Parts: sequence; structure tokens; C-alpha cells
Amino acid sequence: MFFTIQVNNKKIKAEKGETILSALNRNGIIIPTLCRMKDFSPTGACRMCVVEVEGRERLVTACSQPVEEWMKIRTHSPRVITARKTIVELLLSNHPDDCLYCDRNLDCELQRLAEELNISERRIRSKKIKPRLDQSSPAIVRELSKCILCGRCVRVCEEMITSTSLDFIRRGRLTHVGPAMDRDFNFSSCINCGQCVLVCPTAALHEKHNITEVRDYLNKPEMLKVIQYSPLVPAGIAEELGIKYNRDFDKVINSILRKIGFDKVFNTGTGTDICISELTDQLMEKAGKKSDKPLYISACPAWVKYAEQFMPSVIPDLSTVKSPQQIAGALIKTIVAGQSSVRPEKIFSVSVTPCTAMKFEARRDGMMRKGISDVDSVLTIRELTRLIRLYGIDAANTGMEPADEPMEGRSSVSAMAELSGGLAEGVIRSVWFRMMKTEAQRQMFKKLRSGSSFREASFIIGEAEFNVAVVDGLTGLEKLKTSQTAGKRYDLIEVMTCPGGCINGAGLALRESKDEKKNRAKMIWQADETDAVSIPEKSPVIIKMYEKLIKENKEISDKKIFHTHFEKRNVLL
Repeated sequence: MFFTIQVNNKKIKAEKGETILSALNRNGIIIPTLCRMKDFSPTGACRMCVVEVEGRERLVTACSQPVEEWMKIRTHSPRVITARKTIVELLLSNHPDDCLYCDRNLDCELQRLAEELNISERRIRSKKIKPRLDQSSPAIVRELSKCILCGRCVRVCEEMITSTSLDFIRRGRLTHVGPAMDRDFNFSSCINCGQCVLVCPTAALHEKHNITEVRDYLNKPEMLKVIQYSPLVPAGIAEELGIKYNRDFDKVINSILRKIGFDKVFNTGTGTDICISELTDQLMEKAGKKSDKPLYISACPAWVKYAEQFMPSVIPDLSTVKSPQQIAGALIKTIVAGQSSVRPEKIFSVSVTPCTAMKFEARRDGMMRKGISDVDSVLTIRELTRLIRLYGIDAANTGMEPADEPMEGRSSVSAMAELSGGLAEGVIRSVWFRMMKTEAQRQMFKKLRSGSSFREASFIIGEAEFNVAVVDGLTGLEKLKTSQTAGKRYDLIEVMTCPGGCINGAGLALRESKDEKKNRAKMIWQADETDAVSIPEKSPVIIKMYEKLIKENKEISDKKIFHTHFEKRNVLL
């Protein structure tokens, strides 16, 4: 039901039950907020969204106050602007003055609010927060002095990720956000997903940068500098650089990376195709043995760490297949090393990904061979963008080049693995092709592609039936457990920590809208409809990899380099 309210002496339509903020935004009136997050219940904690309502003595928070038919609202009266300005000045009173050196300079919500409210001097002074830099995590850095206590990270970690690694500590002026017992991140239950980084309005939380390490190695002529990038990277880089993305930009990225100084450029999609092939082998072997146990896909490193910490009972059912990044890294240190006549320790291998948890994965046990890591350094898409700007490369005027052999191509389903449900779909499509000698129809997989946080579908292939479950964000785990407790049996289960999959990864653009993410997912699905090479079994790159390069290499012909192990991880706090 719609009714009319008055805002700044003009009438607008409002819907019964919606908040003042929702009604204002829908009618093109922007109100600043700090603690509010879309799809989360409002708290009104920051008070930035206050408005003046006729008949009310106090200012009301627009994010939590429902609209009423009689309301006459003033959004930018002198009283309201003074209140907002005072709030920002109080936040700035103990905030460090290092904007020029800050990780979020020019992309900071607090900085933007100060500019919008014309704050040009420090009128209020308070005792500075003692600087504390927590760099113990391989993926996330915490800068306590830049925290404004908005509570976004606490809510995301508890309500979306469910690992509850962050909370408010102490009281009054000593209040701050951190892991339990006020210890460092490496002692906490943090799974390195980085969703807290995505919602942080300042640089209190940001990814751990490896740019300096990469730059140093680029200047070592004795090293072979190799880089791989996931299928989502070109689109993410194009967006960061303000360029309209199309498929040709994938080849532009190859040229850009060579200009930076990398000797060889590979597509991680090849690793994804191998991951799908190995998972298909495991699923078909399990089906042949008529096992009642599910096969959990282990390609999401944040999910794997969550399982090791909170669900150790599923560890025996976790697939031993490494993630695409680690598979590609293992190939670089074996096949590529041999082709280039270089010792593995003389290769510096870099991976670019939309995921911060991949930084942790590259350092975990089981991801090295003979003491040499599969992947030496991991960059997020934001970090690679900084590197491109650092080296002064004009992406808009850079030519196209192919990636290097033997990982120069991928199937369309490898790009779909960046979406929640995509990897499970890829495995079932491969099973179908192997058993039926023809490709499965795309519409069969509609139930796996989008919807709620828990999705399921059954596929009858020949005489076998495969029950598949997709957990889209860790909140869906409870629905999975409920279904399993009720007696439902699954053959294949895919879990993605970030809702929507890697298109919502913490290494992508910080202020990306949901519509932009949906468009990117739609683009990936559309590409799958038209690509000739849709599954690994049809990829010339994968056929050559298995039938020639792997088969003829005695060192890796057993394919053990594609597999790892997992074990229970004790959480100290």
C-alpha cells in the first residue's frame, strides 16, 4: 500500500512498512550512512542518517524508522546537517592524520563524508587511539587506530559467515573491535574470506599486500617470473580501470602482464578444468562403489578452513583435489619448469585472484612439493590494478596477445566455477559426457545456478542417479545439515563461503553493486551458451595436458601433484 509523505516541502510516494531511508533513496534523495548494510536489519548505531520529523522533538534515524502517512520530513535542515557534521568531527577527533599513506585514500567513506560536509579543520580533539598493526594473518591486516566502531565487520562475520571471529571488546572509550581475548588474527577462528574487508568503511581492515614482494622479484633477472590469473580477473581489472569489458580484454591482460615484466602468463582456467576432471574421476569412482558418503568439493579455501575448524566430521569426505590455483601452480613448478629448463626454486610463481583466502591457501600445509611452494605469491584484483598503475601501463591502448602454452586456454564451464554452483555443474556435465557420449542440456542445471542459500537437484545419467547440493554462503550449511538429518543423501556437495561465489570475493572492487555482480554472472552464463569448448573433455589444452604432458612425465604421471590432504584444525580462540 502506497501513501504520500512530505519531504523538504515536496510530496513523494512511500510504501507502508518501509523505512524512511528506503523511501528517500527510492525517490532520489541520498542520506549518508555508516553502520547500515543492505540486506541486514538496521541498528541506527552511527546516527549519520538522522532526519528531522515534524512533531518529533528529537532527530530520528532514517534507516530504522518506518514511514507513516502523516510525516513531514526535512533531510538537510541546518539542525540535521549540524548533527551529521558533529558526528563526523567526533569520529575524526581521534582518527590518524595519515590519509596520504592510507590503504583507502580516495576510497574511504569517512574521508568522503568529511568532504561532503565541508569539514576543513579539526575543531574537536581527543586522545589518539594507540596505533596497533595486526599483520599476523596471511590474508587480512587490521589497523586498530582507523576503526570507527561501525560494527559492519562484526555483523558480517557473525550473520553472513558464521565464524564469529570479530566482536566488540571492552567498554566506553576503550571499546574496539577484534578477535576473542583481544589476540591477533592468527589465533582466531578467522577463515580469511575477507568479507569484513569488503564492508569496512575505512582501512581498519584491508587485504595483506604482496605488491612489494612481487615488484622485488620482477627485478631479479636470474628468476623466471610466471603469473596465472583466474577467469574473473580480466573483467575485474577492466572495471577497476574504468574500461568496458568484453572477451577481447582477456588477451589484453596477457599483454599487460608481459609489459609489467612477467616472462610467462597462464590462465588459471586450465587448472579449473583439471580440477573438474579430477573431481569427476572421484565422483564416478564413488558411484561405482555405491558409497553413501557425499563428496564435498574443496576448491574454496575459506570453506575448507571452516570445515577443519567447525565441522571436522566432514574432513574424511572432503575431496583431496586441490583448488584450481594450486593445480596450476603445481604444473608451473613441474611441466613449465621442465619445458623452460629451469629448476623449480628458480621460478617465482604469482597468482591473481578475486579471493583473499587464496593468500592463506598458498601458505598452508600440503601445498608444496619437495619444500617448494606451488604458488609463491598471491595478488588480489585490486593489488594487480595498483601494479598496472605503478608501471604506467595504459590498458585502453594495449594490444592483444595469447596466453602461454601449456595453459593458454580453458573451457566455458571453468569460468562458471567462479559462480556458486558452477563447479558442481561442471562436474555433473563431465560425468554426463563421459557416460552418455554427448553434452547435457544447459536447462537441466537451472536449479543449481541461482536462488536461495541452499539448492539441490537430482540428475539421472544412464542407470545412475546423482543428488547434488549447493551451499551458497555459509548460512546455507544449517539447511544442508537439516536436510541430511532428515535422511536426504547427496553424492556431490559444493560449498562457497562468499554468497554468489567468487563474483563476491573480497579481492574485487570494494563498492561494486549487486546489479553489477548479477550482470557479470549473466555474462558468464551467456558465454557458456556460445563457446565451442564448453567442458574439459572438449578442450584441446586439457586433452594435450593429460595425454601427452602429464602421461609422458614420469615424475607427475600418477597425478599426485593435483591432490592434497586436510586435517582437524584446533581454534585457539
